[in-house]
Amino acid sequence: MELSLGVFRRADAPPASFPDLLAVAYRNSRAIVCLLSAAAVHDLTDEIPLAVQIAVPRSSRPPRISFPPTEVLRFEPSTFELGLTYLEAAPGEPVRIYDPARTVADLMRLRHRVGEPIALAALHLYLRRRDARPAELLKIAAALRVYGPVLHAVDVASAG
Repeated sequence: MELSLGVFRRADAPPASFPDLLAVAYRNSRAIVCLLSAAAVHDLTDEIPLAVQIAVPRSSRPPRISFPPTEVLRFEPSTFELGLTYLEAAPGEPVRIYDPARTVADLMRLRHRVGEPIALAALHLYLRRRDARPAELLKIAAALRVYGPVLHAVDVASAG
């Protein structure tokens, strides 16, 4: 079964829960699923991403992936793996993805790109989760130089 141009899985392989993410991971092993694609996986948005959003280090050449539709963002190498976790896109086939806290911090950092309402909604959904770690979110926000806006949004969300 072809996932992407030149990327195949065995026909008898178990079905993939996230075939598009798996295809992109096979096309570029250093890429990390980010922003709305990560938010959708972590149930932090109702938005359906139009393309798989991935991050690569700013110092590397961005991959060219035509299918599935992919949007490549270039992140600072010093914080590139901050908040990195793995998602089992298919049994025994992990994909690199940012954890929920990093995803929210990135959405807040790039809210001019994704839309402030989407970023704030993701923050609110994150803070309602049982596994929410606001201190970790603020630590990541500080590393990404978006501490002030995230702290303000957390304060507003906590007051309401």
